[in-house]
Amino acid sequence: MTPDLLKQGAQRAAAHDPAVYQSTPTESGGRDASYGRIHTPGEVDVSHGRILYLEDVSVSFDGFKAINKLSLDIAPGELRCIIGPNGAGKTTMMDIITGKTRPDEGQVFFGSTIDLLRHNEPEIAQLGIGRKFQKPTVFEQLTVFENLELALKTPKGVKASMFFKLDSVQSDRLAEVLHTIHLADSVLTQAGKLSHGQKQWLEIGMLLMQDPKLLLLDEPVAGMTDHETERTAELFLTLKGKHSLMVVEHDMGFIKTISDIVTVLCDGSVLAQGTLDQVQSDERVIEVYLGR
Repeated sequence: MTPDLLKQGAQRAAAHDPAVYQSTPTESGGRDASYGRIHTPGEVDVSHGRILYLEDVSVSFDGFKAINKLSLDIAPGELRCIIGPNGAGKTTMMDIITGKTRPDEGQVFFGSTIDLLRHNEPEIAQLGIGRKFQKPTVFEQLTVFENLELALKTPKGVKASMFFKLDSVQSDRLAEVLHTIHLADSVLTQAGKLSHGQKQWLEIGMLLMQDPKLLLLDEPVAGMTDHETERTAELFLTLKGKHSLMVVEHDMGFIKTISDIVTVLCDGSVLAQGTLDQVQSDERVIEVYLGR
């Protein structure tokens, strides 16, 4: 990624929320870090304050422009909510980030050095981007414990699987995730017997076992009870700071609880961005999405 693009992203973020992006003192006396420094292959370089960066991304399907010159950037540890009407491009944007869809033009970077357009879906997952779709996908015949164990980053060959045994670090990590997703008391419960909300938490837990740096979550509280929605908000606020999260959601009460910055998409590009109160009072957002 070029220095100009990085600076533009930082300036755009600072304009929306100065607290999200701040220059920090360095050995260079506060100057921008060198763009020529050596990076470990696959390392996510967030020294410039961005973990995800989309610049002028466009994609068309049969003449329909699903994404239109979309530019968006997210800070490390940020919890960003994405809202917008149906057909705004929210799912397509996630498809592009995760390698499912290739854009016609534009740039998509993970940190400042990893060009996601050069990688396929499995590679992007290995780089540290986890995605959760709206409908939970868990192994219903297995227990909660077994689902999380399967999700560990371990060799998946037949021989390796036959002789696999959790070590102390892996056991501690699994116990930590169980507590985080509110399923410590259901560790031996068959996944198929969990409630809808619990299955959602279990799938999030399976993603967490991969230790992702960025989580993309599509309508995570759809179909949940009020209590489950409240617990999910607690879960996301716990993850915030440890991971970067992009949350696509329509539940405004849930968004109000968890959001700092909300991005509104419409016709494949950013219509508005700011706090929830700011975007809810934007006449353009009211017209195309919220109504009166």
